[in-house]
Amino acid sequence: MTSPFPSAPAVASLDPEELRSWMTQHEDLTVLDVRSAAEFETMHIRGSYNVPLPLLSEHTDELAARLSSRVVLVCQSGVRAEQARQRLAGAGIDTAYVLTGGAPGFVAAGGDVVRGRARWDLERQVRLVAGSAVVLGLTGGRFVSPRIRLLAGAIGTGLTFSAATNTCAMGKALSAMPWNKVAEEPTREAAILQLPTRNASAGKLQAS
Repeated sequence: MTSPFPSAPAVASLDPEELRSWMTQHEDLTVLDVRSAAEFETMHIRGSYNVPLPLLSEHTDELAARLSSRVVLVCQSGVRAEQARQRLAGAGIDTAYVLTGGAPGFVAAGGDVVRGRARWDLERQVRLVAGSAVVLGLTGGRFVSPRIRLLAGAIGTGLTFSAATNTCAMGKALSAMPWNKVAEEPTREAAILQLPTRNASAGKLQAS
């Protein structure tokens, strides 16, 4: 008898077109959007659940216990989704996929999304702040004091560290800014406990 739970994927990414197909074929599919609540509110895949990466990181084991056999992780570009995949893998979930191209890639592929209030995504905000700081450091170093150039060096060092560790302290800081908040931020009860349990997903499969 074949196990209802597939073996670990040979690759950890999933093409948007394939996700569209899965959404019509598999009832055991869970799409988790690990972006901030504000980014999710702006635009998200219809039927997806929002569990921001910090919340997922804090409650990984509890979340893993509720996930179905097919999990697709979504963010803006794939970076945060890959971090989430690695954390879930550590909790025993080895059937999670990262959506190639993130939410924008799903839109480009003609996927069904829900749109809300327009705002910049977090990664775009990081690029703006980092780029502005570098320009300020170089300009200030030329016209005010050479020491101000250290600002550009600090930003460059921070970006290098961010790439090496696959983390982003600036993004985490920006996510706490007022314009990146929504009226009701996701909580353990609102985000994780809303997910159907693994047993419930299995029951749906047997009934279909």
